[in-house]
Amino acid sequence: MAPLPGPPWSLHLQLFLLGMTTLGAQLKVHVGSPKVEAVEGAEVVLPAWYTLNRMMSSLKPEASLYVLWFLEQSGKEMAQVLSYLNGVLIINKPRVSLVHTLPSRNVSLKLVQLQEQDSGLYKCSVNVQDQGNSMSDVGSLELDVLVSPAIPSCHLHGVPRMGANVTLTCQTPRSKPVAQYSWERLPPRNQFFFSPAVDSTRGSLFLTNLSASMSGVYVCKASNKVGSAQCNVTLEVTSGPKAAVVAGAVVGTLGVLVLLAVLVLLYYHREKMQEESANDIKEDAVAPRTLPWPKGSDTISKNGTLSSVTSARALRSSHGPTRPGALTPTPSLSSQAQPSPGLPRTNRTHPPAVSPTLGGVSSSALSRMGAVPVMVPAQNQAGSLV
Repeated sequence: MAPLPGPPWSLHLQLFLLGMTTLGAQLKVHVGSPKVEAVEGAEVVLPAWYTLNRMMSSLKPEASLYVLWFLEQSGKEMAQVLSYLNGVLIINKPRVSLVHTLPSRNVSLKLVQLQEQDSGLYKCSVNVQDQGNSMSDVGSLELDVLVSPAIPSCHLHGVPRMGANVTLTCQTPRSKPVAQYSWERLPPRNQFFFSPAVDSTRGSLFLTNLSASMSGVYVCKASNKVGSAQCNVTLEVTSGPKAAVVAGAVVGTLGVLVLLAVLVLLYYHREKMQEESANDIKEDAVAPRTLPWPKGSDTISKNGTLSSVTSARALRSSHGPTRPGALTPTPSLSSQAQPSPGLPRTNRTHPPAVSPTLGGVSSSALSRMGAVPVMVPAQNQAGSLV
């Protein structure tokens, strides 16, 4: 039978399989367990050894021993891990070795610093050639590298206010086998939660109709057969949305400020209106009239201004008889006492004229009343100017 083309280990494997069909019953490969579980990061020994039948219980020194280890994984081609051929040990995969030095009937394989990708079906093929006889057998066992749950992440979904519903979630990024989740609330109000409030597969905790007593620290624990990890989330139940409270406070403050500004503007506007109204009244008001004097002692000045002085008669009574040719001051009445032809008449009601006592009016009083002293020619007894 011509050998099939391929690498040397493939040729040896074909020879081993051929030997199984001829004298395979004379050699048997044993494994400790068909499935081995180990934890990531640890080390493991895949036990394997071979035995011969009674007729071949001992091998001669010139007998040849061939040992091959292979790894078969789903979706991948079978890969050689280790080979021992003609006394030469070849290791094709890192972190692997033989437990015992060959030649030995114990052909166990050791793996250290396990990783999840080390999982798969391991096959051990042993071939012995003695005196022209070829004996071989293959044993297989499955290695499953387990991964402890990584630290999960906890989240709160929903608004934690009175009467509302929220969901607490918990997920771990790595876990083999799949992690199971549990929830509890820490003291002082310690509480454990169960289905249907908890979804142990998805890691969800459903809290409905929230109340203030439900506030606290909630812990999620992700666990599998090799380990566990946990995270926590703090739940604070409020009477209303915090954002709405803050927004309401801001809007209320702005409203008060706007109202104060409007009131200040209205106050200043009112004060201005009152001031303008007072000015209008002052402009429209009629000037007070000068009290009329007796006709015997009044004279209108040529320029139409109102001049008041004491009458000559009053002066004569206070200073004695007037000398002929002396100038005597005479009070001049306003044009309103004797209406001027150029000024229109008004129908306003005037207060009754009060005739002051000519002899009792002092010059200071006349000054306060607006009188202006003027010099007029003296008159004789007939009333003609001198």
